Amino acid sequence: MPVDPTRLHIPAGTGGDGSDPLVLTPERCGWSFAGLRVVRLAAGERRAIETGDDELAIVPLQGGCAVEVEGRRLALEGRSSVFDRVTDVVYLPSGTEAAIVADAACELALPSAPARRRREVAYIDAREVAVETRGAGRSTRQITNFLTPEVDIPDRLLCCEVLTPPGNWSSYPPHKHDDASNGVEAELEEIYYFRVEGPHGIAAHRTYDLVEGWDVTVTIGDGDTFLVPRGFHGPCMASPDHALWYLNVLAGPGDVRSMAISDDPAHAWIRGAWAGQTGDPRVPMATAAGRRRP
Repeated sequence: MPVDPTRLHIPAGTGGDGSDPLVLTPERCGWSFAGLRVVRLAAGERRAIETGDDELAIVPLQGGCAVEVEGRRLALEGRSSVFDRVTDVVYLPSGTEAAIVADAACELALPSAPARRRREVAYIDAREVAVETRGAGRSTRQITNFLTPEVDIPDRLLCCEVLTPPGNWSSYPPHKHDDASNGVEAELEEIYYFRVEGPHGIAAHRTYDLVEGWDVTVTIGDGDTFLVPRGFHGPCMASPDHALWYLNVLAGPGDVRSMAISDDPAHAWIRGAWAGQTGDPRVPMATAAGRRRP
């Protein structure tokens, strides 16, 4: 199906439904697998959840909550902001009834994907989440790997967070994962959900398809979303004075959870160039213990 590049960027405030600031079902995205809902709960509010055929994760963005499920109460400490700490996460499999209980006001991301088989409810302790430094020089960034392929909890869902210091580039070099037939890539749909630190902060993001001939580079504000149905994507560019965070939500038809990619051949040399550069001392930016000051 042809891509309408004008519909890939969803500015903050334009993708919500009711009190939820962002609601992206696969149908709304025009694809089949990846979904994301962002919810804001007031103190004392209780939100019932029925996962149905989907699996989902509960990822605190601001504040914490409790998840009542299968006779258990799982407390999520959360964080004051996405820039201040690696968070704990709860995974809910398909066919699950649960409730989110907010003792204080909170904001949560609920990435989702249709599941083929039911897994088990899981609590992921922030202290056990792998924090990776990737790239070098001005391409240094932090990857927080809470539901990446090596974490064998979901059936299909893939998620990670990326923290980019002011002035750095991430999702770089540009890469794609839309054609598993080449034996290299996984076939995945991907959602980028962005937060930009500081008042009036901006960033930029590029996605392009060499076959279809479209190329979209947009200014990103706090709370914006970008859909990547296919094509090369990257870089994500943090402005010199504002740190950039984003949640990657990925899912696809493959039998094995994989995030395998192919770089744009015109830019693939960049990875080799990192060998001669030092990493940015500002990375990692945050751990489970809190914000790191270099």
